[in-house]
Amino acid sequence: MPALIDLRKRIKSVKNTQQITQAMKTVATAKFKKAQRIILESRPYWHGSPELLKQVTFWAERSYHPLLAKREERKTLGMVMTSDKGLAGAFNSNLLGQTFSFFKEKSEHTEVSLVLMGRKAVTYFKKLSFPVRRVYPDQMDKLSTQDLKELAHFLMRLYILNEIDAVYVAYNEFKSILAPRITITKLLPLEPPEKHEDKTLLPPDWEPETLPLIGTLLPLYIEAQIRHFFFESSAAEHAARMMAMDNATRNADDLASDLMLILNKIRQASITKELLEIMTAVEALAKR
Repeated sequence: MPALIDLRKRIKSVKNTQQITQAMKTVATAKFKKAQRIILESRPYWHGSPELLKQVTFWAERSYHPLLAKREERKTLGMVMTSDKGLAGAFNSNLLGQTFSFFKEKSEHTEVSLVLMGRKAVTYFKKLSFPVRRVYPDQMDKLSTQDLKELAHFLMRLYILNEIDAVYVAYNEFKSILAPRITITKLLPLEPPEKHEDKTLLPPDWEPETLPLIGTLLPLYIEAQIRHFFFESSAAEHAARMMAMDNATRNADDLASDLMLILNKIRQASITKELLEIMTAVEALAKR
């Protein structure tokens, strides 16, 4: 039987931990609501942009813009978005495991290099053999819209200069509070549908001309998609941490209740023992 003082110390420690997890849950909830508002307001644009670009590039020729050029995948760039912090359940581990399997398979046929966002991704992939072109460690909460725009232009520049032949992005997409959806999507090159896939789309009258319009729309689309991936990952992270801290708080409460029950049993047993000793002593004195 553990000593009463040890049990009291452990109960106090559990309750202190419960207060910390409750506070972390409150912070994660506030951040999640902000991130959720951003993605709910922006999703119609983010999800509508690919279809719009599909129609625009359907009418355009691949030679109109370098981002439409399709090449054999000899050099592949992967961008991995994770969090800087843990305490979010399997948010990072599931993504990193599936991402590694995907790029490991790719590396059998192409040269794979990475852009890593988040300390967890940097820590995981630094032990592996993939070369890294750029890292964003410990900055996920501080990344601004301008930083994401610069990242988008960095990826486009690599593709236009033929330093890479394809870009894949791995991130957690926010689907529900219970669990995110691991998504690995191809960002570059932009792939319009083949001409025979949809014969109902009539050629437009370009205003202004084709080249200026395509040259403006395509970079804006890439920038929007990078923001899309970033904010989806951010909302999924805060939701995962909120649920993890909620589970930890409830587990701490259950553990404190169990320890209190054990403490009460030990106290009751001690009191009963002392009463028995007193009664035995009284009876012994009465017999004299």
